Amino acid sequence: MAGCRLAVVRDEGVDEDAAEVIGMTEVLLAVGTRKGLFIGRRREDRWEFDESPYFNAQAVYSVALDTRGGAPRLLAGGDSAHWGPSVFHSDDLGRTWTEPERPAVKFPKETGASLERVWQLHPSAAEPDVVYAGTEPAALYRSEDRGESFALVRPLWEHPTRSRWVPGGGGEGLHTVLTDARDPLAVTVAVSTAGVFRTTDGGESWALSNSGVSAVFLPDPDPEFGQCVHKVARDAADPDRLYLQNHWGVYRSDDAGAHWTDIGAGLPSTFGFAVAAHPHRGDTAYLFPITADADRVPAGRRCRVFRTADAGGTWEPLTTGLPQEDHYGTVLRDALCTDDGTASDGPAGVYFGNRNGEVYASADDGESWRQLASHLPDVLCVRAAVVG
Repeated sequence: MAGCRLAVVRDEGVDEDAAEVIGMTEVLLAVGTRKGLFIGRRREDRWEFDESPYFNAQAVYSVALDTRGGAPRLLAGGDSAHWGPSVFHSDDLGRTWTEPERPAVKFPKETGASLERVWQLHPSAAEPDVVYAGTEPAALYRSEDRGESFALVRPLWEHPTRSRWVPGGGGEGLHTVLTDARDPLAVTVAVSTAGVFRTTDGGESWALSNSGVSAVFLPDPDPEFGQCVHKVARDAADPDRLYLQNHWGVYRSDDAGAHWTDIGAGLPSTFGFAVAAHPHRGDTAYLFPITADADRVPAGRRCRVFRTADAGGTWEPLTTGLPQEDHYGTVLRDALCTDDGTASDGPAGVYFGNRNGEVYASADDGESWRQLASHLPDVLCVRAAVVG
């Protein structure tokens, strides 16, 4: 793409022992943008991006890197202005892609709805071939063939509160899906602007899960539903611990979402879109605060990722290697992520992209950062994984 810069960089922050481990693997970085999917690969201590974007001129709002089983599979939710939305898959680490002959995600005719966008693709943590998709209009779909075909989860679509869900500024999207490795029947989802819903019976029934989460923009700031949840992430060590970034407010739950506690103290702003958890270190999560809903730029106009290592008790800004001048690159809900790390006790990679078209990576839990790309289209989602 003319004008963009995809860096070939050497990561000097990786020690020799870590580099030896990384050298046997590849870190795959998928960056979904308003105009295509960019794929970066880190081999040993060097990052390189594929020559051209995939799905040129399509908005890519969702990507999943499914590393379960023997062969990794990549899934991408493309959104063509001409052909409409679709779900593609790749079994060769993104070099070639397949689109099913029939739409993978489609609303049944009797619903009267049509698919606008696939907001989320989530390989189940508990079932080998199951992949979930979250869509707009807000609905949950389930695939049992690794994302080649999906079926609507009707009990959530027919939830008794649905007629009172009101789309947010970005639409009515189901943007978060969390599965529980301990229990294939337990699934948590989040919808803008309906809130968090949980099932413990495989989707047959769905409970409201918003107790303690405020909706400051409503006449009743503490409703049962109607919260504008922006993203939810699960703690690595305690599966019942969740972190939630709301439209104003940062929260933690210690009971799988039944109740939420405010953990926003110490942040420059509690407005934001993204939250991500460390892949194997408990009590550790990352945020990118935004000034306000009416001023959607980095808090204080400074490019800072904030990290907690004590489950939200305290927060520290991570800035080494990030721009120090005034900055306006907003990070969207799925544009901050972590990878699997090089070892269960070693550092993890942390990544984010912004609406300036910049992509940054850290190989040391966020302590230091390196810019990998600039002048890309709007970055909509970022996903990373260590692949063999």
